[in-house]
Amino acid sequence: MTPVPPTYSAIILNINGEKYTLPVDHRTTLLDALREHLDLTGTKKGCDQGQCGACTLLIDGRRAVSCLQLAVAAEGREITTIEGVAEGQQLHPVQQAFLDLDGYQCGYCTPGQICSALGVIEEHAAGWPSAVTDDVRPEAGPPPLSADEIRERMSGNLCRCGAYVSIVQAVAQAAEAQTTEAEAEEAAA
Repeated sequence: MTPVPPTYSAIILNINGEKYTLPVDHRTTLLDALREHLDLTGTKKGCDQGQCGACTLLIDGRRAVSCLQLAVAAEGREITTIEGVAEGQQLHPVQQAFLDLDGYQCGYCTPGQICSALGVIEEHAAGWPSAVTDDVRPEAGPPPLSADEIRERMSGNLCRCGAYVSIVQAVAQAAEAQTTEAEAEEAAA
């Protein structure tokens, strides 16, 4: 192995359940490491300033814009990109809802929208309030996942084609499916 220059580090990234070792410049963003070094191009580069959400992925289950995340800072963390959302050929319920309800048009923002939706559904289930949540007291529990809640929670993801109505419906359908599945598992236990 060739020596690593002082401005580089050899890092190990855990992406979609697989470990990747690569030398990266300390200034390399996670987005660029994924796209340029690992050929994981599902995560899109939009504004490169953290404003459009096209590069959204999950780090340790939480949403992150990968254009603002340094690759070296992601070492040792669990990274999920759009490539790791499906179970083999079986689409994740969020992916299926986007497909069923036309929650995409050109498809450019769709990977970030789907990863963000996964985070939204988990955050909501955990009881995290949003800016439009009426009662933020912990004992109030999660608010209903209304269209207003979904729009607010997904507001960091822009869609140039304007598929927002379908995206909101897809997130609502996927959240309902997840709730129904969780209730069925709980009843069976």
